[in-house]
Amino acid sequence: MLTSDDLAFFSVLTGSKSLAESARKLNVTPPAVTQRLRALEEKVGVRLIDRSGRRLRLTEEGSLVASHSVIVSEAIDSLAEALADRRGAVRGHLRVAAPHGFGRLHVAPVVEAFAREHGGATATLQLSDHPAALLVESYDVVVHIGAPGHLDQVVTTLAPNPRILCASPRYLDSAPPISAPADLAQHRCLAVRENEEDVTLWRFKGPRQEIATVRVNPVMSSNDGAVIREWALAGQGIMIRSEWNVAEDLAEGRLRQVLPNWKLPPADIVAMLGSRHGRSARTAAFLTMLRQALKPPPWQAGRPEPGLVNSPG
Repeated sequence: MLTSDDLAFFSVLTGSKSLAESARKLNVTPPAVTQRLRALEEKVGVRLIDRSGRRLRLTEEGSLVASHSVIVSEAIDSLAEALADRRGAVRGHLRVAAPHGFGRLHVAPVVEAFAREHGGATATLQLSDHPAALLVESYDVVVHIGAPGHLDQVVTTLAPNPRILCASPRYLDSAPPISAPADLAQHRCLAVRENEEDVTLWRFKGPRQEIATVRVNPVMSSNDGAVIREWALAGQGIMIRSEWNVAEDLAEGRLRQVLPNWKLPPADIVAMLGSRHGRSARTAAFLTMLRQALKPPPWQAGRPEPGLVNSPG
C-alpha cells in the first residue's frame, strides 16, 4: 500500500528534470533516489518513470500516481492548516502576489517581517505587472491597485490611493496654462498601458461634482509606470500616476500637481483573497501586519496640502 511519504517522494520526482535534481531537492545521493524509485515501482507493480532518455518522463501509470499525489498532498496540507488554525498557530507557506513597484517598496518589507516573526511559516512573494490576472486561488493574498476584476473574490481595502495629474515644473513653466480638463487636449500627454483599460480617455470630477472627459493623444506611452514617471520628470509631458508613486516627487518639487481641484477616479490598494485561504491564520496574521504598515499610508507623510499645490497659469 502506498503511503503519504511515497506520494511526497514521487511528487518531488515529477517536479524535477532528472534524478540528480531530485536528489538535490531531497538532500540525498542520486543512487538513493534510484533505489527508492525502484522500491516504489516494485510496490505498485508497474513502471512509473521512463528513464531511457536524458529527461524524466512519466508513464501512463506514473501520471495517474502523480495526479493523486497532488490531491493527497493538498488534503494533508489542508488538514494540518485547519488544525493549526484551531490553535491560532501561524504555519504553512504564505504565498503573496503584488505589483512590481508597489510590491518591492511596500509589500516586501512586510513579508520579511512576517517571516521573522513567525518562525513556523515560510513565504513567497511573486511580483508581477498584472498580479490581479494571477489565479487568486493559487495565492493567499494578491495585492492589487485599483478596482478588482472579479466580484466573486473576497476583497479588502488596505489603503486609499488617489490618482494625480502631474508634470514637472520644467514642462509646465514652458507650456500653455491649464485651467480646465479640456485644455489637456493641447498638451503633451503620457500614458501607461498596463491592461485593457482605455488609457487615453481621462475622466475628471470637478469642484461642483461636474463630470469632464478628455480624449488625449499620448505623445509617449509604455506598459511600465516607472518609465512614464521618468519621462515626466524629464519634462516630456503630463501624466496620471498613483499618489503612492509620486507623493515624494510632489513634496520635493520635482513634480507639480495639475488641476488640483479636479479629481480622478481613485485606485485604492486592495487585497484579494482566495476563498480557500481567506480564513487561514497565516493570511490573517499577514494582513494585520500589512494594514499596520499602510496605516497611515507612508507616502502621505510629506504630501503638501491641496491648497498649497500650484497649477500652471
